[in-house]
Amino acid sequence: MRLSPRPLASLAAFALIAYAGAASAQKTTLLVYTALETDQIKAYEDGFSKANPDIALKWVRDSTGVITAKLLAEKNNPQADVVMGVAASSLALLDNQGMLQGYAPLNLDAIMAKYRDRKNPPAWWGMDVWGATVCFNTVEAQKRGLPKPETWKDLAKPVYKGQIVMPNPASSGTGFFDVSAWLTLWGDDNGKGGGWKYMDALHENIAQYTHSGSKPCNMAASGEYVMGISFEYRANTNKAKGAPIDLVFPKEGLGWDLEAFGIMKGTKHLDAAKKLADWASSKDAMQLYGKNFAITAQPGVAAPLANVPKDYEARLVKMDFATTAANRERVLGEWMKRYDGKSEKK
Repeated sequence: MRLSPRPLASLAAFALIAYAGAASAQKTTLLVYTALETDQIKAYEDGFSKANPDIALKWVRDSTGVITAKLLAEKNNPQADVVMGVAASSLALLDNQGMLQGYAPLNLDAIMAKYRDRKNPPAWWGMDVWGATVCFNTVEAQKRGLPKPETWKDLAKPVYKGQIVMPNPASSGTGFFDVSAWLTLWGDDNGKGGGWKYMDALHENIAQYTHSGSKPCNMAASGEYVMGISFEYRANTNKAKGAPIDLVFPKEGLGWDLEAFGIMKGTKHLDAAKKLADWASSKDAMQLYGKNFAITAQPGVAAPLANVPKDYEARLVKMDFATTAANRERVLGEWMKRYDGKSEKK
Protein backbone atom coordinates (compact mmCIF):
# COMPACT_ATOMS: atom_id res chain seq x y z
CA MET A 1 0.00 0.00 0.00
CA ARG A 2 1.38 3.38 -1.02
CA LEU A 3 1.20 6.24 1.51
CA SER A 4 -0.36 9.46 0.38
CA PRO A 5 1.79 12.68 0.38
CA ARG A 6 0.03 14.05 3.45
CA PRO A 7 0.96 11.15 5.78
CA LEU A 8 4.52 11.28 4.41
CA ALA A 9 4.73 14.98 5.22
CA SER A 10 3.34 14.32 8.69
CA LEU A 11 5.88 11.59 9.29
CA ALA A 12 8.70 13.89 8.14
CA ALA A 13 7.50 16.66 10.46
CA PHE A 14 7.29 14.21 13.35
CA ALA A 15 10.82 13.01 12.62
CA LEU A 16 12.14 16.58 12.66
CA ILE A 17 10.42 17.28 15.99
CA ALA A 18 11.81 14.08 17.46
CA TYR A 19 15.31 14.93 16.20
CA ALA A 20 15.08 18.45 17.65
CA GLY A 21 13.91 17.03 20.95
CA ALA A 22 16.77 14.56 21.04
CA ALA A 23 19.28 17.31 20.18
CA SER A 24 17.84 19.50 22.91
CA ALA A 25 18.05 16.65 25.40
CA GLN A 26 21.74 16.19 24.54
CA LYS A 27 22.58 19.85 25.14
CA THR A 28 24.66 20.35 28.29
CA THR A 29 23.54 23.10 30.66
CA LEU A 30 26.15 24.88 32.78
CA LEU A 31 25.00 26.72 35.90
CA VAL A 32 27.11 29.88 36.02
CA TYR A 33 27.26 32.10 39.10
CA THR A 34 28.17 35.66 38.18
CA ALA A 35 28.40 39.27 39.31
CA LEU A 36 28.66 40.57 35.75
CA GLU A 37 26.52 43.59 34.96
CA THR A 38 23.20 42.50 33.47
CA ASP A 39 23.84 44.56 30.33
CA GLN A 40 27.07 42.61 29.65
CA ILE A 41 25.84 39.02 30.00
CA LYS A 42 23.96 38.66 26.69
CA ALA A 43 26.94 39.64 24.53
CA TYR A 44 29.21 37.17 26.33
CA GLU A 45 26.62 34.38 26.14
CA ASP A 46 26.05 34.99 22.43
CA GLY A 47 29.80 34.91 21.74
CA PHE A 48 30.21 31.61 23.58
CA SER A 49 27.11 30.00 22.04
CA LYS A 50 28.33 30.69 18.50
CA ALA A 51 31.45 28.65 19.22
CA ASN A 52 29.71 26.04 21.40
CA PRO A 53 26.09 25.57 20.30
CA ASP A 54 25.87 22.28 22.24
CA ILE A 55 26.25 24.02 25.63
CA ALA A 56 23.59 26.21 27.27
CA LEU A 57 24.41 28.69 30.03
CA LYS A 58 22.07 29.26 32.95
CA TRP A 59 23.02 32.34 34.98
CA VAL A 60 22.60 33.14 38.66
CA ARG A 61 23.47 36.83 39.03
CA ASP A 62 23.88 39.08 42.07
CA SER A 63 26.35 41.50 43.62
CA THR A 64 29.81 40.13 44.39
CA GLY A 65 29.32 39.86 48.15
CA VAL A 66 25.99 38.08 47.77
CA ILE A 67 27.36 35.60 45.22
CA THR A 68 30.43 34.97 47.39
CA ALA A 69 28.27 34.30 50.45
CA LYS A 70 26.00 32.00 48.44
CA LEU A 71 28.95 29.96 47.17
CA LEU A 72 30.41 29.63 50.67
CA ALA A 73 27.03 28.59 52.07
CA GLU A 74 26.81 25.87 49.41
CA LYS A 75 30.35 24.59 50.08
CA ASN A 76 29.18 21.14 51.19
CA ASN A 77 26.59 20.87 48.42
CA PRO A 78 27.88 22.94 45.45
CA GLN A 79 25.27 24.01 42.92
CA ALA A 80 27.32 26.08 40.45
CA ASP A 81 29.46 24.52 37.73
CA VAL A 82 31.39 27.69 36.98
CA VAL A 83 32.04 31.11 38.50
CA MET A 84 32.48 33.79 35.84
CA GLY A 85 32.83 37.53 36.29
CA VAL A 86 33.23 37.40 40.07
CA ALA A 87 36.03 39.24 41.91
CA ALA A 88 39.40 37.53 42.00
CA SER A 89 39.57 38.32 45.72
CA SER A 90 36.42 36.19 46.15
CA LEU A 91 37.80 33.38 44.01
CA ALA A 92 41.01 33.42 46.05
CA LEU A 93 38.81 32.94 49.13
CA LEU A 94 37.00 30.01 47.48
CA ASP A 95 40.36 28.51 46.58
CA ASN A 96 41.48 28.81 50.21
CA GLN A 97 38.42 26.70 51.06
CA GLY A 98 39.38 24.05 48.49
CA MET A 99 36.34 24.77 46.34
CA LEU A 100 37.91 25.37 42.91
CA GLN A 101 39.08 22.93 40.24
CA GLY A 102 42.45 23.94 38.81
CA TYR A 103 42.52 24.24 35.02
CA ALA A 104 44.86 25.90 32.53
CA PRO A 105 42.68 27.17 29.66
CA LEU A 106 44.00 27.09 26.12
CA ASN A 107 44.81 30.80 26.16
CA LEU A 108 46.40 31.01 29.61
CA ASP A 109 49.85 32.00 28.31
CA ALA A 110 48.35 35.14 26.78
CA ILE A 111 47.02 36.32 30.17
CA MET A 112 49.40 38.56 32.11
CA ALA A 113 50.93 36.85 35.13
CA LYS A 114 49.76 39.57 37.52
CA TYR A 115 46.18 38.92 36.46
CA ARG A 116 46.04 35.19 37.29
CA ASP A 117 46.54 32.75 40.11
CA ARG A 118 50.20 31.76 40.57
CA LYS A 119 49.54 28.02 40.90
CA ASN A 120 49.99 25.57 38.04
CA PRO A 121 47.34 24.87 36.95
CA PRO A 122 45.68 28.05 38.20
CA ALA A 123 42.55 27.90 40.33
CA TRP A 124 41.36 31.14 38.76
CA TRP A 125 42.41 33.73 36.20
CA GLY A 126 41.30 37.23 35.30
CA MET A 127 39.10 38.46 32.48
CA ASP A 128 39.38 42.21 32.97
CA VAL A 129 40.10 44.89 35.57
CA TRP A 130 37.39 47.04 37.08
CA GLY A 131 38.44 49.94 39.24
CA ALA A 132 37.32 52.85 41.36
CA THR A 133 35.80 56.01 39.94
CA VAL A 134 33.86 58.81 41.62
CA CYS A 135 30.79 59.99 39.68
CA PHE A 136 30.46 63.74 40.28
CA ASN A 137 27.23 65.49 39.25
CA THR A 138 28.34 68.89 37.95
CA VAL A 139 24.82 70.36 37.83
CA GLU A 140 23.93 69.49 41.41
CA ALA A 141 27.38 70.53 42.63
CA GLN A 142 27.00 73.95 41.00
CA LYS A 143 23.61 74.42 42.67
CA ARG A 144 25.21 73.76 46.04
CA GLY A 145 28.46 75.58 45.39
CA LEU A 146 30.50 72.41 45.87
CA PRO A 147 33.99 72.07 44.36
CA LYS A 148 35.03 69.07 42.29
CA PRO A 149 37.24 66.77 44.40
CA GLU A 150 40.63 65.55 43.21
CA THR A 151 41.61 63.14 46.00
CA TRP A 152 40.11 60.61 48.37
CA LYS A 153 41.04 62.91 51.25
CA ASP A 154 38.92 65.65 49.63
CA LEU A 155 35.83 63.44 50.05
CA ALA A 156 36.24 63.60 53.83
CA LYS A 157 35.94 67.40 53.92
CA PRO A 158 32.87 68.65 55.85
CA VAL A 159 31.59 70.56 52.80
CA TYR A 160 30.38 67.25 51.31
CA LYS A 161 28.38 66.12 54.36
CA GLY A 162 25.38 64.04 53.29
CA GLN A 163 26.24 64.30 49.60
CA ILE A 164 28.12 61.02 49.02
CA VAL A 165 26.93 57.45 48.50
CA MET A 166 29.15 54.39 48.20
CA PRO A 167 28.76 50.58 48.06
CA ASN A 168 28.64 48.42 51.16
CA PRO A 169 31.80 46.24 50.96
CA ALA A 170 30.00 43.24 52.43
CA SER A 171 27.60 43.24 49.46
CA SER A 172 29.62 44.82 46.68
CA GLY A 173 32.98 43.92 45.21
CA THR A 174 33.43 47.58 44.33
CA GLY A 175 32.91 48.59 47.93
CA PHE A 176 35.32 45.90 49.11
CA PHE A 177 38.14 46.98 46.80
CA ASP A 178 37.64 50.60 47.92
CA VAL A 179 38.09 49.59 51.55
CA SER A 180 41.04 47.34 50.66
CA ALA A 181 42.70 50.18 48.76
CA TRP A 182 42.32 52.67 51.61
CA LEU A 183 43.79 50.17 54.06
CA THR A 184 46.65 49.57 51.63
CA LEU A 185 47.28 53.28 51.17
CA TRP A 186 47.04 54.39 54.81
CA GLY A 187 47.30 51.28 56.98
CA ASP A 188 45.11 48.70 58.67
CA ASP A 189 46.75 47.77 61.99
CA ASN A 190 43.76 45.63 63.02
CA GLY A 191 41.28 48.48 62.99
CA LYS A 192 43.60 51.17 64.36
CA GLY A 193 45.45 52.27 61.23
CA GLY A 194 45.17 55.36 59.08
CA GLY A 195 42.84 53.65 56.62
CA TRP A 196 40.22 53.26 59.34
CA LYS A 197 40.71 56.84 60.49
CA TYR A 198 40.08 57.95 56.91
CA MET A 199 36.88 55.87 56.74
CA ASP A 200 35.73 57.33 60.07
CA ALA A 201 35.99 60.79 58.55
CA LEU A 202 34.42 59.75 55.24
CA HIS A 203 31.54 58.09 57.09
CA GLU A 204 30.48 61.51 58.39
CA ASN A 205 29.76 62.56 54.79
CA ILE A 206 28.11 59.33 53.62
CA ALA A 207 24.36 59.49 53.10
CA GLN A 208 23.95 55.79 52.36
CA TYR A 209 25.86 52.59 51.70
CA THR A 210 24.22 50.72 48.82
CA HIS A 211 24.25 47.00 48.07
CA SER A 212 25.37 47.53 44.47
CA GLY A 213 28.54 48.94 42.96
CA SER A 214 26.59 50.54 40.10
CA LYS A 215 23.90 52.18 42.20
CA PRO A 216 25.99 55.06 43.67
CA CYS A 217 26.88 56.25 40.17
CA ASN A 218 23.28 55.87 39.04
CA MET A 219 22.14 57.95 42.02
CA ALA A 220 24.69 60.66 41.24
CA ALA A 221 23.77 60.57 37.54
CA SER A 222 20.10 61.16 38.37
CA GLY A 223 20.95 64.02 40.75
CA GLU A 224 19.79 62.25 43.89
CA TYR A 225 23.24 62.87 45.37
CA VAL A 226 26.21 64.92 44.23
CA MET A 227 28.72 62.06 44.35
CA GLY A 228 28.68 58.30 44.02
CA ILE A 229 31.75 56.14 44.60
CA SER A 230 31.49 53.51 41.88
CA PHE A 231 33.56 51.99 39.05
CA GLU A 232 34.63 53.08 35.58
CA TYR A 233 32.31 50.91 33.48
CA ARG A 234 29.13 52.23 35.05
CA ALA A 235 30.49 55.80 35.17
CA ASN A 236 31.50 55.75 31.52
CA THR A 237 28.19 54.20 30.46
CA ASN A 238 26.12 56.79 32.36
CA LYS A 239 28.12 59.68 30.95
CA ALA A 240 27.76 58.29 27.42
CA LYS A 241 23.98 58.32 27.94
CA GLY A 242 24.14 62.05 28.68
CA ALA A 243 24.24 62.13 32.47
CA PRO A 244 25.75 65.41 33.77
CA ILE A 245 28.64 63.72 35.56
CA ASP A 246 32.40 64.03 35.52
CA LEU A 247 34.55 60.99 36.25
CA VAL A 248 37.02 61.58 39.07
CA PHE A 249 40.01 59.29 39.53
CA PRO A 250 41.43 60.20 42.96
CA LYS A 251 45.15 60.95 42.82
CA GLU A 252 46.31 58.79 45.75
CA GLY A 253 45.54 55.56 43.87
CA LEU A 254 42.59 53.46 42.78
CA GLY A 255 41.12 50.36 44.29
CA TRP A 256 40.46 47.58 41.81
CA ASP A 257 39.78 43.91 41.33
CA LEU A 258 39.56 41.43 38.49
CA GLU A 259 36.43 39.99 37.00
CA ALA A 260 37.68 36.44 37.17
CA PHE A 261 36.86 32.88 36.13
CA GLY A 262 37.00 29.59 38.03
CA ILE A 263 35.58 26.08 37.75
CA MET A 264 33.86 24.63 40.80
CA LYS A 265 35.35 21.42 42.17
CA GLY A 266 32.98 18.49 41.77
CA THR A 267 31.08 19.83 38.76
CA LYS A 268 29.37 17.04 36.82
CA HIS A 269 29.98 18.94 33.58
CA LEU A 270 33.75 19.37 33.69
CA ASP A 271 34.30 19.04 29.94
CA ALA A 272 31.71 21.71 29.19
CA ALA A 273 33.13 23.93 31.94
CA LYS A 274 36.58 23.64 30.34
CA LYS A 275 35.12 24.69 26.99
CA LEU A 276 33.65 27.79 28.61
CA ALA A 277 37.03 28.48 30.23
CA ASP A 278 38.80 28.11 26.89
CA TRP A 279 36.41 30.56 25.23
CA ALA A 280 36.37 33.02 28.13
CA SER A 281 40.18 33.26 28.00
CA SER A 282 40.28 33.71 24.21
CA LYS A 283 41.06 36.88 22.30
CA ASP A 284 37.50 36.95 20.97
CA ALA A 285 36.18 37.06 24.53
CA MET A 286 38.79 39.62 25.60
CA GLN A 287 37.67 41.90 22.77
CA LEU A 288 34.14 41.77 24.16
CA TYR A 289 35.42 42.59 27.66
CA GLY A 290 37.44 45.45 26.16
CA LYS A 291 34.25 47.14 24.96
CA ASN A 292 33.36 47.64 28.63
CA PHE A 293 36.69 47.96 30.46
CA ALA A 294 39.95 49.79 29.83
CA ILE A 295 42.15 46.85 30.87
CA THR A 296 41.78 43.22 29.83
CA ALA A 297 43.83 40.33 31.19
CA GLN A 298 45.34 39.86 27.73
CA PRO A 299 47.35 43.03 26.98
CA GLY A 300 46.76 45.23 23.97
CA VAL A 301 43.20 44.06 23.34
CA ALA A 302 41.05 46.80 24.85
CA ALA A 303 40.58 49.98 22.83
CA PRO A 304 40.91 53.28 24.74
CA LEU A 305 37.71 54.21 26.57
CA ALA A 306 36.36 57.74 26.55
CA ASN A 307 36.74 59.57 29.89
CA VAL A 308 39.27 57.02 31.24
CA PRO A 309 42.85 58.38 31.56
CA LYS A 310 45.58 56.79 29.46
CA ASP A 311 47.66 56.05 32.56
CA TYR A 312 44.74 54.32 34.28
CA GLU A 313 46.60 51.06 34.87
CA ALA A 314 49.51 52.89 36.52
CA ARG A 315 47.08 54.45 39.03
CA LEU A 316 45.92 51.10 40.44
CA VAL A 317 47.10 50.35 43.98
CA LYS A 318 49.13 47.19 44.55
CA MET A 319 46.86 44.24 45.28
CA ASP A 320 47.70 40.86 46.79
CA PHE A 321 44.57 38.76 46.28
CA ALA A 322 45.67 35.99 48.64
CA THR A 323 46.26 38.46 51.49
CA THR A 324 43.03 40.31 50.71
CA ALA A 325 41.10 37.03 50.83
CA ALA A 326 42.74 36.01 54.12
CA ASN A 327 41.79 39.34 55.74
CA ARG A 328 38.31 39.60 54.24
CA GLU A 329 36.24 38.30 57.16
CA ARG A 330 38.08 40.41 59.75
CA VAL A 331 37.98 43.59 57.64
CA LEU A 332 34.28 43.23 56.85
CA GLY A 333 33.48 42.52 60.49
CA GLU A 334 35.23 45.72 61.56
CA TRP A 335 33.57 47.72 58.79
CA MET A 336 30.08 46.45 59.68
CA LYS A 337 30.61 47.23 63.36
CA ARG A 338 31.58 50.82 62.58
CA TYR A 339 29.48 51.87 59.61
CA ASP A 340 26.61 49.49 58.79
CA GLY A 341 24.05 51.79 60.41
CA LYS A 342 23.91 53.82 57.19
CA SER A 343 23.42 50.82 54.87
CA GLU A 344 20.30 50.69 52.74
CA LYS A 345 17.68 48.15 53.74
CA LYS A 346 17.91 44.81 51.91
